[in-house]
Amino acid sequence: MKRKQKKLLIRIGISAALFIAAVIISETLDVKIWLSLAMFFLPYFISGYDVILSALRNIVRGQIFDENFLMCIATVGAFAIGEYPEAVFVMLFYQIGELFQSIAVGKSRRSISALMDIKPDQARVLRNGQEITVSPDEVGIGEAVIVRAGEKIPLDGTVISGTSELNCMALTGESAPKYIEKGMTVTGGCINLSGILKIEVSSKYEDSTVSRILELVENAASVKSKTDKLITRFARYYTPFVVISAFLLVLIPTLITGDFADWLGRALVFLVISCPCALVISVPLSYFGGIGAASKKGILVKGALYLEALAEAETVVFDKTGTLTKGVFEVSEVKCFDNEEKLFAVAAALEANSNHPVAKAVYEYSSSKACVNPKLSEITENAGYGVVGLLEGKKYFAGNIRLLNEFKIKTEEIKSDLAVVYVGSEDGLIGYFVVKDELKDSSREAIKALKSLGISQTVMLSGDREECVSEIAKKLSLDKAVGELMPDSKIAELEKIICGARKGKKVVYVGDGINDAPVISRADVGISMGALGSDAAIEAADVVLMDDNPQKVAEAIGLAKKTKRIVIENIVFALGVKLAFMVLGAMNIAGLWLAVFADVGVSVIAILNAMRTLKQ
Repeated sequence: MKRKQKKLLIRIGISAALFIAAVIISETLDVKIWLSLAMFFLPYFISGYDVILSALRNIVRGQIFDENFLMCIATVGAFAIGEYPEAVFVMLFYQIGELFQSIAVGKSRRSISALMDIKPDQARVLRNGQEITVSPDEVGIGEAVIVRAGEKIPLDGTVISGTSELNCMALTGESAPKYIEKGMTVTGGCINLSGILKIEVSSKYEDSTVSRILELVENAASVKSKTDKLITRFARYYTPFVVISAFLLVLIPTLITGDFADWLGRALVFLVISCPCALVISVPLSYFGGIGAASKKGILVKGALYLEALAEAETVVFDKTGTLTKGVFEVSEVKCFDNEEKLFAVAAALEANSNHPVAKAVYEYSSSKACVNPKLSEITENAGYGVVGLLEGKKYFAGNIRLLNEFKIKTEEIKSDLAVVYVGSEDGLIGYFVVKDELKDSSREAIKALKSLGISQTVMLSGDREECVSEIAKKLSLDKAVGELMPDSKIAELEKIICGARKGKKVVYVGDGINDAPVISRADVGISMGALGSDAAIEAADVVLMDDNPQKVAEAIGLAKKTKRIVIENIVFALGVKLAFMVLGAMNIAGLWLAVFADVGVSVIAILNAMRTLKQ
């Protein structure tokens, strides 16, 4: 419990003790009015002086109508009509509600700020053969850092020497250790469990994954949901409305009946019940808790707006490579129509210039087989087609069937559900490579989980051949799959899906965040998967999944739906109870004591319900 909360708890305890003493004395002894007023005013002031000061400050600033103002009017009014115990009781229970709120908000903040533990405190850097301990932001790119067992990896980099297992739970939500050896990339914030690692730093601290994640989490609370904004606007108009209503509740009946004290009492009850604390507190608290619960699972949501949008998802669109499939390609078959050495040499020379995962697989395979290294010039990569280069005045290519058609080379297309890379020149086809990519183990379960959550349409968009895409869609029971899409046509296809969605329903796009950044940005909610170490993913997406498990998409949507359900429960409950008790108060059926329970009780129940989002 924080110092501020402890102070409030002590004030409530002292006020409660003085209040009980005042009640006992006033009931057992015949005390004068001024003494009775003093006895009750003391606990009232101890418990509520900050509320009074806040109300006065806001009045000076022109911000009159808020819960502090309502509490002051109600309690001062109660003192004015001689209801001293009720005045103290109202303030005391209001402060108990505030204490509950403070504890709940603190718990939500701690849930989100738990991620701050990934921030490394120091780095052990090698300089001039000596180990020097410095702050991570003092380490430059290319420098080597030493990480011993039990220490946090300070910065992103590549392992130069050593083997170990890493605990990446704070980043990915996964408890299973990750094996690391020489040549593998590592991300700052992970904990080295065993062995000594020597790591070459690949990015400065301000550009590192840890720094970007912390910035994302810190800014998440400032992005409000539509419901949150609606409640804020509602409170802005609702509070002056109830104050004016209370004034009229005193004025009009008093002019008719002449009983001012009776109708003032009813108006005070009306004011206490009408305080909108339950709504103003519980709605943002629910979303805050939902974001905190998601962060524990390695799901980073950039704000309540996107969590709310996820709850309204009806269609989920997936990229194929690296999202539903492992994205780890290897050559499974080679067919040569000419000289085999020439096939491997040309393929290696061309594909060395491409970052496409299929091209990399062909390059790794071909370069291990080729004995010569031809010098190609004027090499160009055409996205969605392949690579073209010039050798001894002749154009050579490596790419898909579309590139083959561009060169007007007639050949029978290979019927395979795997990726096929054709290699040839202006003279004809030299050969082809068949490259396989396996489905992720969790892809089927992810699609089933989405269906069980009420997602009506699951779609896959890919640049791969139609046969390959159709086969995978069949295996996963997807509703729709479109292949052979260029980067711009993938966005156009997503536009069609968004235009066809029902009003108020959202379209989610899930990709790997590097090649799919434009499509991720265009979707109602863009989700980047396997983003550990990917700056492009963290920048482009609204939701960032820190590992490559597609089941996390279903987890994120399920969590968002539960959070939205809790928000609606609180809104319906708070408004329903308050409206009922406001009517009872105006009819003189509910007194001031019951009004306090109606206000503070509703707030506490709504806060406790909102805190359920943390337990998801």
